[in-house]
Amino acid sequence: MTNDQTLSHEQVEKYLKGTTTVGISCKDGIVLASDSRATMGYLISDKEAQKIYQVDERLAITTAGLVGDNQSLIRIMRAQLALARMEEKPLTVKAASTLLSNILHSRRYNPFLAQLIVGGFDEAGGHIFELDPVGGMSEKKVSSTGSGSPVAYGVMETGYKENMSVQEGTDLVTRAIHSAKERDAGTGNRIEVVTITDKGFKKLTEDQIKKIVEGFKA
Repeated sequence: MTNDQTLSHEQVEKYLKGTTTVGISCKDGIVLASDSRATMGYLISDKEAQKIYQVDERLAITTAGLVGDNQSLIRIMRAQLALARMEEKPLTVKAASTLLSNILHSRRYNPFLAQLIVGGFDEAGGHIFELDPVGGMSEKKVSSTGSGSPVAYGVMETGYKENMSVQEGTDLVTRAIHSAKERDAGTGNRIEVVTITDKGFKKLTEDQIKKIVEGFKA
């Protein structure tokens, strides 16, 4: 690909397969979740891949696509958000998402192969924004990326309701990732879940997630 060409839809889709990430907005915060399987075609290249990154005190990003591109974007965002905080001008969730959107759009002719969910909590409450590889941004109540997203969406759109609590949201996203693991070959291994509320960023332990999953089978 040369610098004066954009990726076709088929090329972009090729690199945005093999994972499931989800995010939902709740009345008292947001919840993000992912699996931990990284694939290279039919090869499972990593069973413990990180796909949810904390980038600020009450802000996180889920990643799907090329690992190198995603990690580069995370480093950029952490630096920009740290600088804003040093200047005593911390960014809102929407402002941080807009910054990331501008970064992606500036590379639209040679794009980062990444599909991202930005989730966080600020003075206006919890927010979820979904971003595509060339900077398209939209606020969502429910969002999912990756090859398992059709399964995850089916679970979340069935179970989601307005004003649900973070605890209810935690159960729902865990069920969504668990279902994607059952039906999507590119999704698997460990489930990771984080919550962000006015109290900050919290990552659930493996035991907490295991207990939730066992509840589905009861």
